Amino acid sequence: MKLAELLKVRTVNYSRFSIVRLNNELFPVSEFEQAAYDQFGMKPFFVEASGADITRNADDCDALLVVSESLPSEVIDSLKKCRVISRLGAGTDKIDRESATRNGIVLTNIPDFCYEEQADHAMALLLALVRKLPQMHQSMLAGKWDSGRGQCRAIHRFEDRVLGLLGFGGSAKALARRAKGFGLRILANRRRMDLRDLEADALGVTMADRDTVVRESDYLSLHLPLNEETWHLLNLKQLRSMKRGAYLINTARGAIVDETALAKVLASGHLGGAGLDTFHEISVHGNDSEPPVHPLVHLDNVILTPHTAAFSRESARDVGTGGVENIASILSGRWPRADRVVNTEVVPRQELLRPED
Repeated sequence: MKLAELLKVRTVNYSRFSIVRLNNELFPVSEFEQAAYDQFGMKPFFVEASGADITRNADDCDALLVVSESLPSEVIDSLKKCRVISRLGAGTDKIDRESATRNGIVLTNIPDFCYEEQADHAMALLLALVRKLPQMHQSMLAGKWDSGRGQCRAIHRFEDRVLGLLGFGGSAKALARRAKGFGLRILANRRRMDLRDLEADALGVTMADRDTVVRESDYLSLHLPLNEETWHLLNLKQLRSMKRGAYLINTARGAIVDETALAKVLASGHLGGAGLDTFHEISVHGNDSEPPVHPLVHLDNVILTPHTAAFSRESARDVGTGGVENIASILSGRWPRADRVVNTEVVPRQELLRPED
């Protein structure tokens, strides 16, 4: 029985719960998310709030949904009734997990909602960089055909070049499937190197230690969460250890890379280019503003996109429906799908039944 059908059988009156959904202006509710609210008979309160304003709007909520807003400990500590925080996305580095756990709040996410989109975007960035598409576009606009062709004479074909993957979860595996079709050899590193991965074997992926992947890759793509271990993982030393002329792709989290160091290494000519969809020093979570001020912006071997790798109608459906299902599960007294619970160590404020119960 599907989750929605199961929860309907329990005849829960979801309208009696106080549900607050943040980031209503920056990330408006999609038709899929709204359909999920309607299906469960939920009446959420939609707000655009941050910091103390969250507390004023959500201090008595039973469930809180969030897209991009930070939820530090002082905000989470103020949620005296909240049973569940539902991240409408995958990464939860902006949410204080320890505080949620201490307060008995189940922190949930949708870890797999955009694997295919992220892989498509990473592959698109890589193709555009290697084939010098932005430079060719500018050459065409300027009428400099010979200049454009001249820049392409040093391009390498993909066959037998090495794609390195730091992290080997769903998005990295999806990228590996695409890369295999281009004849790329694939190196990868993951946290549990001791476990055999049948999909890695099937794709011909060679597992290697992190330094080897960084050092031997012609193209390096990041697929890691942001935490204390991965913060500025690619610092100046690591970036300089990459092959001369290598390309870096980051569709994961901006702060994994020291962006100032990256700009320096790119400007020096050591790296061939970078494709970035996520940032630490450039804010893309806000209303349109003046062009960003950062050395990366002025380099012609860099492609920047405003954190759009996850976007598609299908991913909007998956994240909207899944995020609402997560709160429906908790409010009905049941655990969500195990892979959607981030703080698995939490002792919830209410006893929750397992799906099999």
